[in-house]
Amino acid sequence: MTGRLPYDRSKNLSPQKELTPAWYPYYVSQWKDAKEVLIYVQENYDLLRNRTRAFHDALFSSTLPTYVLDAVSANLAIIKSPTILRQLNGNLWGWEGCHIDKGCCYGSCTHVWNYAQSIPHLFPDLERTLREQELKRSMDKSGHVNFRSALPDGPTSHDFHAAADGQLGGILKVYREWQISGDREWLQKMVPLAQHSLDYCIEAWDPQHKGVLEEPHHNTYDIEFWGSDGMCTSIYVGALAAMAELLRDSGHQEDGHFYQALALKGAKYMDQHLFNGEYYVQAVTIQGLRDTSFSKHLIEIDDGFGLEDKLLIDEGPKYQYGSGCISDGVIGSWFAFMCGVESPLSRANVRRNLQAIFDYNFKNDLSDHANTQRAGYALGAEPGLLLCTWPNGAKPTLPFIYSDEVWTGIEYQVASHMISEGLVDQGLTIAKAARSRYDGFVRNPWNEYECGSYYARAMASYGLLVSLSGFFYSAVTKTLTLAPKLQLRPFKSFFSTATGYGTITLTPSRIKVALVEGELQINRVHMTIDGKTTTIEPKIVVDARKPRMIKIQPTGN
Repeated sequence: MTGRLPYDRSKNLSPQKELTPAWYPYYVSQWKDAKEVLIYVQENYDLLRNRTRAFHDALFSSTLPTYVLDAVSANLAIIKSPTILRQLNGNLWGWEGCHIDKGCCYGSCTHVWNYAQSIPHLFPDLERTLREQELKRSMDKSGHVNFRSALPDGPTSHDFHAAADGQLGGILKVYREWQISGDREWLQKMVPLAQHSLDYCIEAWDPQHKGVLEEPHHNTYDIEFWGSDGMCTSIYVGALAAMAELLRDSGHQEDGHFYQALALKGAKYMDQHLFNGEYYVQAVTIQGLRDTSFSKHLIEIDDGFGLEDKLLIDEGPKYQYGSGCISDGVIGSWFAFMCGVESPLSRANVRRNLQAIFDYNFKNDLSDHANTQRAGYALGAEPGLLLCTWPNGAKPTLPFIYSDEVWTGIEYQVASHMISEGLVDQGLTIAKAARSRYDGFVRNPWNEYECGSYYARAMASYGLLVSLSGFFYSAVTKTLTLAPKLQLRPFKSFFSTATGYGTITLTPSRIKVALVEGELQINRVHMTIDGKTTTIEPKIVVDARKPRMIKIQPTGN
C-alpha cells in the first residue's frame, strides 16, 4: 500500500531520496519500531502467554488421535511463517510457500488455497479479505478471475488462463464465509460478484450446459485438462449447488433454479459417463470443442516430425490423467462438505472412489516406487499417498508431471474426506503416514513443504478436526451440527467460530459446550451418531464464564 506511513520517519531519512516500498506490513500500523514491540510484549506478557496457553490447552484437550492433533497444530505454523503476509489495510495475501530468502509462487493462489481450512475457522474475518480480493479486485468485466492476486491489493492482469478449480472453489468459499460470519450485508455485496464469476466459468468451460467442464481448463496441476474429469467437475457441481443456496439466502431463490438444475445434470453426467465402477476418470476430449487449437495442431504434424508429436497423435494432449485414479478425484464433494453445501454427487459412488484411492494410491512402503520428479517428499521405506495411479493400465506416456509425487496437502484432504464419509480407519492411516514422515528426525515437524517451505496446501490438515468431530456452526441459523466419527465416550473436540472458541464434549446423555473466549448462541443442535440424527432446540447463549450442558433427547430419525 503506497503513501505515508502512520508515523513520521522524516527525521531519520538519509540524504538520498528514500524509495517508497510497494507495500507495508500490518505491524507498522501497530508499532513504530522493534523497541515498541518489546515494550508491548513486556507490558502484556502475562495476558499474551495466558491466552496462548488457553488456546493450546483447548486444542490438545481434544480426544483425537495424537498424530491428528499433531497435524492440525503443526501446520498452524504456516500462519505465522513468511508464506502469509498481512497488509497495512489488514487484508491477507499469501505465497504458496516460501524459501529462505524469498516467497515461492505469488498471489494467494486460489487453487492451492482451496485446500487450506484453518484460517476460515480461526480467523474468519481475515479469510473474507481473500474472497474480496478474488471477486472485487482480481476479476475483470468478463468474470475472469486471475488466480494470482496483486500485492498490494488492487487490480491485476488478465493475460493468462483462469484456474477452473480455483475460481469455482471461490464460489463455495463465499457460501462458507457467509455461514461462518452470518454477515448479511457482506452476503448481499458478494453474491452478484460470485454469480458473475460462475457465469464466466459456465461460458468458458461448459458452453453446452452439460453440467461438466469440457473445454480445456487450467487447474492446480499447472496444466489444462481437456474434456470432462471427476476432479474439476466435482468442484463445478459443488459451486453450482452453492450458488443456488447463495441466491436463495440473498432473496433471489428463483434465480438459483438454473444453477441447481445444472448441478443435478452434472452429477448425473459424472455417474453415467465418468464412473468406471470404482472411481471417476477423465474423458480426454479434443473433438467437438469450441477450442480447436489441438485439432489444428494435429493437422500440421508430420508423422516423422518427432517422438513427442507422435505421442500427441496417438494419445492426445500431454499431461492428462485419463483412466487414472487421481487422489483428489472427488475433491468437490469434500469441499462442499467443508463449506456446508450439500453436493448432489452420488455419495455411494464417492465412497467407492475414496476406497479405490486408498486401495490403489496409498503405499505403506515406497521402496519400489519409481518417481522421476520431486522424490524428497516421500521416498524409500516411507509410506505415502501417490497423487495418481493407473490400476487398469493405460498410463499416458506423458501424464501430468506431478503424478508420481506425494503431497501432504492432498493426503490431508483425502484423509479428511474419507473420515467424513465413514472410511475412518483408511483416513486415519493416511494422516498417520503423513505425520510419520515429519517426525523431527528426517524432516521438520512444523514445515511441510511442497513448492517452498510452510506450504499453504498443508493447512488442509485442519479438515481432519472438522471431519472427526463433524462440528459445523451456522451463524446464519444459529445451528450447531455435531457428528463425531469416533466411538470414544466422552468425546471431546476443539472448535472455533466467528464469535468464540472452546471445546464441545459428548457423553452418552449430554453435550457440554465450554467457551474459552467469546460467546455462542445456539438455537438448534443437529447431532448424528450411528446414522441416527437427533434435533434439539435449546435456545441458549454460551459464554466464557460458564459452560452449558445440553441434554440429549432419546428420540431421533
